[in-house]
Amino acid sequence: MATTTGTAPVPTPAEPSPFSLEVRRRRALGRMSQLELATLAGTTQRHLSFMESGRSRPGRAMVVRLAESLGLTLRERNSLLLAAGYAPAYAESPRDGAALEPAMTALRTILTGHLPYPAVVAGARGELVLANEAFGVLTEGAAAHLLAPPVNVLRLALHPEGMAPRVLNLAAWGRHIVENLRGRAQAHPDPELDGLIAELRSYLPAEAPPGPDHLGFAVPLRLRGAGGSELRLLTTLTSFATAVDVTLAELHLEAFLPADAATGDLLRRREEDRKAGVRA
Repeated sequence: MATTTGTAPVPTPAEPSPFSLEVRRRRALGRMSQLELATLAGTTQRHLSFMESGRSRPGRAMVVRLAESLGLTLRERNSLLLAAGYAPAYAESPRDGAALEPAMTALRTILTGHLPYPAVVAGARGELVLANEAFGVLTEGAAAHLLAPPVNVLRLALHPEGMAPRVLNLAAWGRHIVENLRGRAQAHPDPELDGLIAELRSYLPAEAPPGPDHLGFAVPLRLRGAGGSELRLLTTLTSFATAVDVTLAELHLEAFLPADAATGDLLRRREEDRKAGVRA
């Protein structure tokens, strides 16, 4: 379209497309300059400027390169492709489908191999997908409604009727969980995750500085066990770094490890008792 003033045509400025607006928003979120993003994506600053203003329509390969350079998740990359008018590039398979069966089998094997220590597989917003037999040591005494499917392990961890009454360092450990989630939400905006973060924060006591139980490199979970015992656990997070399926990319395995010898001994005895009970 063009408008005229007198005899000379005046080009109508291009309207930014949903794709253009999203790229600009994501670039600003990541505090990247046009030059930085253009360099990472293998294009010129001028071309990126044209794409962000709506004056140039990107090819499919360029959209994928921009999404990768912006550090978007697979779900976010699909959304950017749709905004640019292209079909999604990454499948989103059901967890119980044939496509993900090899990966799910591998996760079950890892969970079993991690015994006698607890481990779970959860989704992007904390939804429980899989757990090993030792997970029960964490959920003892939790209210039935928190253990009824769909279980959210984050809510279970900090809810007053969940693990919270047994967590001896709830302020520090809870803050550690919430701060990690806030960092994820800032990098990958998600209204549902924002709502969950607000809920979890409402369960926490006043913030406290690191106490003597702080290990310097990590915040352990200090959990009251049976008979007045105390479990001290560290957590590690694992994900499929090379996943090309949205569902698989959003799964993470959280494995708990003993932070002291007494905790390791207690969990090993518990697992031996469980196996003896099964045999009986």
